[in-house]
Amino acid sequence: MIKKIFKINIEPITSILLILSTIIALYICNSPYKYLYDNFFYNTYIVRNFNVHSFVNDFLMSIFFLLAGLEIKEEVLYGSLSSLKKASFPIIASIGGVIMPAIIFTYFNLNTEYINGICIPISTDIAFSMGIYFLFSKYFNPSIKMFLLSLAVVDDLVSIILIGTVYSSKINLLFFTLALICLILICIGNRMFKIESIIFYLLLGICLWYFVHLSGVHSTLSGILLAIGIPASSYKRKYSISHYIRKFFNIFNNFIIIPLFAFSNTGISINSSLDLSKYPTIFLGIYLGLLVGKPLGIMLFTYLSNLIGLSKKPTELNWISVFMVSLISSIGFTMSIFVSEVAFVGNMELISISRICILISSLTSIILSSLCIKTFKELHII
Repeated sequence: MIKKIFKINIEPITSILLILSTIIALYICNSPYKYLYDNFFYNTYIVRNFNVHSFVNDFLMSIFFLLAGLEIKEEVLYGSLSSLKKASFPIIASIGGVIMPAIIFTYFNLNTEYINGICIPISTDIAFSMGIYFLFSKYFNPSIKMFLLSLAVVDDLVSIILIGTVYSSKINLLFFTLALICLILICIGNRMFKIESIIFYLLLGICLWYFVHLSGVHSTLSGILLAIGIPASSYKRKYSISHYIRKFFNIFNNFIIIPLFAFSNTGISINSSLDLSKYPTIFLGIYLGLLVGKPLGIMLFTYLSNLIGLSKKPTELNWISVFMVSLISSIGFTMSIFVSEVAFVGNMELISISRICILISSLTSIILSSLCIKTFKELHII
């Protein structure tokens, strides 16, 4: 039974769960039961100063980033990012998809108190983007999948680095040093002693998370740091520790962590106090940054780099396919919501406004992507 589960393409299911979680959260928070939602996530504490909402955003999302980090590492070592020739096209596409939304957001919010949200429109939601791909996969050239995945992985790597640096508070050198020691022990266990114990890496990983959390650096960065130290190849086993960890956490990540994150972060009370007209620069910065900046940046950077020979477009992809990937990549959703949480920490009004902008933008992107896919398919050009 378990083997059958792992053979199922779970990305579309995850996308459906994301949508359901969002709808349910919106319904609850605009009903008489909103107090139950708020009490559970914000007034229920696991330990002092660490409520359920923090547990989801800081701890569970570290597992999400651990798996994303392992996927990135796999692609860098053996996959689509394993050589400069293979990596240059999606990397340049990702750079364009980060820079252009940031420019658009800055244009509307420069010299305002909202400029801290500059990283909100730069992210791509891997789960939703791949979900859209799988829903329409019969229409696509199979090579589109690897291009989309590579672009999204590099995109989220940039987001992870920015979260861990731009949005980190004052660094506590003691806990930062202890976190660094944990990382060194993990790497030594891997490279020198060739340890292949999942318990060894997970226990040190928990210590790494704890010290990173106390250091002032955003704790989710511990996930990507742990991924760096975990063996990507096997020394004695049939499969690597990375493979076993990804297999063990994959179902939990896609069926629990991602939907729970969406549920805990999209509970928006749509009332008169949340008036988008009061924050036009935030709305335009996020909405146009994702919906226009992402596709424009990806297309502009890939076309120019291909034109001057800095990178080469894969022969199996045409420019319509690249455009479709750029449009799908404009679905920010969970990653953008996550960044808004750390960008405007402590200001629930700005966080709620950002969530609404992200939801509207992501919904628009999904609709446009679906319509364009069907239109281009009927014209036989994808």
